[in-house]
Amino acid sequence: MRSLRKVNLHVMSELLKNCRRSDRDLAKAIGTSQPTITRRRAELEKERLIDSYTAIPNFTKLGFEIMAFSFYAWRPETTGQLHKDKEVFIERLHAFLNEHKNIIFASNGHGFEMKTMMMSVHKSYADYVKLMKDVNDEWGNYLLETNSFIVSLQEDTVGKIFGFEHFADYLLKEL
Repeated sequence: MRSLRKVNLHVMSELLKNCRRSDRDLAKAIGTSQPTITRRRAELEKERLIDSYTAIPNFTKLGFEIMAFSFYAWRPETTGQLHKDKEVFIERLHAFLNEHKNIIFASNGHGFEMKTMMMSVHKSYADYVKLMKDVNDEWGNYLLETNSFIVSLQEDTVGKIFGFEHFADYLLKEL
């Protein structure tokens, strides 16, 4: 991980806690001037350490019941074909992901003998089943195995609400 100036770390940490704060409020909290904060924020944005400013929704209050973490292993015999036609594959993958707006994260990785994962939110189990059917229809010929970990978003079962407030403190402590 790259080294950040202490002020930049503090700016990042405070923005993770609340990205709606003004530069003046941030300067007060950090103990520096507002022009310094404005410059540091611009640096963080230019260097793409801040990709975007976005709200974190309360999925339950929006009517979502399930968050699914789905893991995929590709058939060894099709991996070469996918790499050979990489541009077509990437274009097809992007089209699929853009069509399914409830997929909120997807990436390659390693674990559970899987190579790809996807995180999605669903209003119902039927909605989840439909997405899994769409995945199978589009990618089933290439997939060896699919596993999902389904999380109920009902308020009484969530141990820690998704957010970055705690990560903001971790960032300052660890870096």
